Amino acid sequence: MTRSDAPLVIGFDLDMTLVDSRAGIRRVYDELSARTGVTIDSELVVSRLGPPLESELAHWFNPIDVPRAAALYRSIYPDLAIERVAALPGARDALAAVAETGRAVVITAKAEQNARRHVEHLGLAVDDVVGDVWRAQKGEVLRWLGAAAYAGDHVHDMDAARLAGVPGIGVATGPCDRAALEAAGAAVVLTSLGGFRAWFSEHLLAVQ
Repeated sequence: MTRSDAPLVIGFDLDMTLVDSRAGIRRVYDELSARTGVTIDSELVVSRLGPPLESELAHWFNPIDVPRAAALYRSIYPDLAIERVAALPGARDALAAVAETGRAVVITAKAEQNARRHVEHLGLAVDDVVGDVWRAQKGEVLRWLGAAAYAGDHVHDMDAARLAGVPGIGVATGPCDRAALEAAGAAVVLTSLGGFRAWFSEHLLAVQ
């Protein structure tokens, strides 16, 4: 099979792109705070989702304690977060649009096992999940997959798309607004994934 014959691959970020994970993550951070005795402003945490867990924990824990806090967070995450997370508006339709002609792959900084739990719990129609990657690492995954575009809510998702040499589809449902996503090089900024199908049909399918 030649590259032109291969299925079209579109990458999607998970948190605040496909799913609204704020309630679940807030609950986990509150429990983490209670168990460790470390004060954590969970509202502030969920206002800036995107970077890897360890990056956020470094704001609250001494460096030597971050690995242990991360391990505890990930161990309590399934029981406290999964049921509290919902698909964002337009997410299912965006995945369905891709499924008609190609493959949708979740590429996320979230621990892969927990990302897969969200996908399975919500029944999201994705073909694969790649977790534990961020920024340049996401770009490497996109190149390896031969992806045609990457949709995400964070400026660093746009960095990943740029590094992979593919269009970045900004989705303004997370911490970064339209201006920030455009400044980061987004090819388009959607208010939500509700606008994905039309853009996908016009700008990607039309050139295949």
